[in-house]
Amino acid sequence: MRADREFVYGATAGLAGDLLLGDPRRGHPVAAFGRAAGAVERVLWRDHRGWGALHTAVCAGGAVAAAALLTQAVKRRGPASLAALTAAATWAVVGGTTLGREARAIGGALAAGDVDVARERLPHLCGRDPHSLDEQQIARAVVESVAENTSDAVVGALVWGAVAGVPGLVGFRAVNTLDAMVGHTSPRYRRFGWASARLDDVTGWPGARLTAALAVLAALAGGDAPGAVRAWRADAKKHPSPNAGPVEAAFAGALGVRLGGTLSYGGRIEHRPVLNSSGRPVEFGDIERAIRLSRRISWLALAACAAGCMAASAALAKGRK
Repeated sequence: MRADREFVYGATAGLAGDLLLGDPRRGHPVAAFGRAAGAVERVLWRDHRGWGALHTAVCAGGAVAAAALLTQAVKRRGPASLAALTAAATWAVVGGTTLGREARAIGGALAAGDVDVARERLPHLCGRDPHSLDEQQIARAVVESVAENTSDAVVGALVWGAVAGVPGLVGFRAVNTLDAMVGHTSPRYRRFGWASARLDDVTGWPGARLTAALAVLAALAGGDAPGAVRAWRADAKKHPSPNAGPVEAAFAGALGVRLGGTLSYGGRIEHRPVLNSSGRPVEFGDIERAIRLSRRISWLALAACAAGCMAASAALAKGRK
């Protein structure tokens, strides 16, 4: 069993594990990394980009190095052990099932007419201020979060796993977690979090484009594929995030809804451009549609990454002959 097959078997088992089990209730490795990164931050924090870059290097570099050392140790025990490690790492870093579970909980509260419960649960999914949001704005926030996290919590990890195995899986999740912790533009992190935010933009670039492309493909089975293409081409560059833009625009077009607009983060008001302006306003029923679209994209991403990994391995083997 070659390394490409180890990734394919392991990633498939890991994604199936996430589907069946979701995230572990206790002792989640990503949460443990977050606590460690927070401890490093308390030592290194200065209002300076250089110290922020050091924080990023120590945390993300340490996670990748540890994953690489573990991979080398496991390789000695045989290919089946490496496939098992890949499965465990995939299960630990992807979060599609928990994403869908949290989104459905909010959608269920909205369907029951309990906006207060929906507001209470929204911070479990995204960092927006929920208290001033009405039903439609909450539903829009959930759909946008499902779209962005399909790339961040599933597709991007699979892409880097196909490229670099377990260190790629772990490294992508480490960078994404650091961005969530310190990458926002609050006064404390405007300089310190700059390196984490920029590195997240770089590592998230391929996964975001693949997610948008697969949203078009997945919409063929239920959605508006031409609309996804039109919205992606017309509106992606309007978004302030280079990676969220393509993903949210493609989701908006595929679902036939209008995303973007005014929102609030940590008391800071942002007026974001509208994505897919010809679409209708988001309704709570669109949350379930977004979850189904996300699930289809996740499995398509696994197939695409597996095919790419196998093709690259075959090309390398051919080049050695």
